[in-house]
Amino acid sequence: GEEHYNCISALHKSMRGSDENASLYWLARMLEGGEDPLYVARRLVRFASEDIGLADPLALTQAVAAYQGCHFIGMPECEVILAQCVVYFARAPKSIEVYRAYGNVKECLRTHTGPLPPVPLHLRNAPTRLMRNLGYGKGYKYNPMYKEPVEQDYLPEELKGTDFFKERKT
Repeated sequence: GEEHYNCISALHKSMRGSDENASLYWLARMLEGGEDPLYVARRLVRFASEDIGLADPLALTQAVAAYQGCHFIGMPECEVILAQCVVYFARAPKSIEVYRAYGNVKECLRTHTGPLPPVPLHLRNAPTRLMRNLGYGKGYKYNPMYKEPVEQDYLPEELKGTDFFKERKT
């Protein structure tokens, strides 16, 4: 019932709060109560990106490995895999930078009036002669050919200067 959601919420918030002891408690409470370990592992995959993000990019690898380990060996052997992942996450630095930035992009798309801006011509592939004649790909600078990053716009003209990583006013 509701305790299923209450316990996963408590686990999530304990890891977010960097409390490794509480994190282990809530994990054990779920697993010993019969919770599907793959459900917990799926939630850890989400947590890795939502709450840890770029503060520790290896967190996502840890979560996916934990999911795969649980899938391969099942309970009760996989409990230690989940425990290791939960403690790793509780101890990991946290960052919601990407989570917020992606939310800002979604908000930009939802609130845009009219048709969405077209992909700039220089960013379009030109597999046909007609497309090349229309200017597709013209002026595109292939970054790997340069020693330094090149000056080039990648957003549509209407969004030039937009920084989705900055806090948006709601």
